Amino acid sequence: MDYQNIIVTEKNGVGYLTFNRPKQLNSFTEAMHKEVAATLKAWSKNADIRAVVISGEGRGFCAGQDLNDRVVDPNADAPDLGLSIEKYYNPMIKTITEMPKPVICAVNGVAAGAGANIALACDLVIAAKSASFIQAFCRLGLVPDSGGTWFLPRLVGRAQAMGLALLGDKLSAEQAQQFGMIWQVVEDDQLQAEAEKMAEHLAKQPTYGLSLIKKAINTAAHNTLDEQLLLERDLQRLAGRSEDYREGVQAFMQKRTPAYKGC
Repeated sequence: MDYQNIIVTEKNGVGYLTFNRPKQLNSFTEAMHKEVAATLKAWSKNADIRAVVISGEGRGFCAGQDLNDRVVDPNADAPDLGLSIEKYYNPMIKTITEMPKPVICAVNGVAAGAGANIALACDLVIAAKSASFIQAFCRLGLVPDSGGTWFLPRLVGRAQAMGLALLGDKLSAEQAQQFGMIWQVVEDDQLQAEAEKMAEHLAKQPTYGLSLIKKAINTAAHNTLDEQLLLERDLQRLAGRSEDYREGVQAFMQKRTPAYKGC
């Protein structure tokens, strides 16, 4: 695919997707959505890609929707913003959360609007110290989308989520870590190296088992304890039948490094 809006590389079992519209703070257009969707869907099915890193080029991670890509004419009928949510943003969030491999987000700068919530949809978020998160929707009279109203209260609690969504204040990377929104904050010049190190570590792990962990934690938010206990039983049954589990046990007994295959 001839990418115009993203940079795609694959190395050591890791797929790297970098939003590449730096002059527009990597805000989304329809064309960019199509490129991102095609890449993520391909990686979901590619057994050779065992971990994914999403980042942004330039001084911003992603400023959400490019408003210049939408014509809002005061003399015309009101736009149906739900159409772009249904067609592009919702499928992207579902692809990230349902991808059967770890997805790391490396936030290199401002993550605003949908950009902030794309980051929160990822499994692990590493942010540069200069990065920030803004639920900017309220400034335009809009509702947080891309899973924002689902992720935020579960990550930071109702009070913090309500404040972030209603006030639209900028949250620094260090504040986001303190709130429990993200995993790690690193020096700006260490972001790429840390994300790569984490991704390559995960790519060498029993990724089938990691996919089951991801499924269990994502499902827990709406399960009762009894339902979750049954799910853990069922997933552990699957994990115990995997080649990775067999390899892990044999490697432990033989005092060697396991060679996992993700199955």
